[in-house]
Amino acid sequence: MAKIIVITGVTRGIGRGLASEFDRLGHKVIGCGRSADQLAELQAELGQAQDLETVDVTDDRAVANWAKHTLAEYGAPDLLINNAAIINANANLVDIPMEEFDAVIDINIKGVANVTRHFAPAMIKRNHGVIVNLSSGWGRSTSPEVAPYCGTKWAIEGLSKAMAEELPSGMACVPFSPGVVNTEMLQSCFGAGAASARKPDTFAKATAPFLLGLGPKNNGQSLTAPD
Repeated sequence: MAKIIVITGVTRGIGRGLASEFDRLGHKVIGCGRSADQLAELQAELGQAQDLETVDVTDDRAVANWAKHTLAEYGAPDLLINNAAIINANANLVDIPMEEFDAVIDINIKGVANVTRHFAPAMIKRNHGVIVNLSSGWGRSTSPEVAPYCGTKWAIEGLSKAMAEELPSGMACVPFSPGVVNTEMLQSCFGAGAASARKPDTFAKATAPFLLGLGPKNNGQSLTAPD
């Protein structure tokens, strides 16, 4: 049976890979991103059956409007994937400008909270659905020169586990580490070394069925993508 799947950050990397794979599997994809050009390109690839919209997840009002008309048209999602995130340019924490630090915090933490705030109540009302918040290996460990990113992903682990305790019995909220995937964010950290990591489409083929199989039994678990 086709599921309704909301995904943020679908224009690149992991989000785009998952959107394409869920589409291939016959599910309804409702996605957002900040780049209108990249969204138009993905829309052409997926076709008009899928619903993609330009939304900045840091703008709570924009997210509220997106959620309002999405819920009115499709109802509560079966799966909500908070994927949108950025990473700082490699640098020691003391050398990272305030504006760059704030941008990482605003998208990676506040963006997740905004999307959850406006979509989750409808899921809670139905007592149905799974919320997947993209964490990272750097949400469970640390490395130098990516302190802001590490901080946000550790926050996602805590935010997700706390929310898990607030949900009704038919739902789940999980922090989910995708593992090492060759995305622009990984390339910004490791340069050419990122090429050895698996590509987003390969990741998505293994991961989409895994995510579709999540349920209340997984509530609050820190999960990692299958190989």
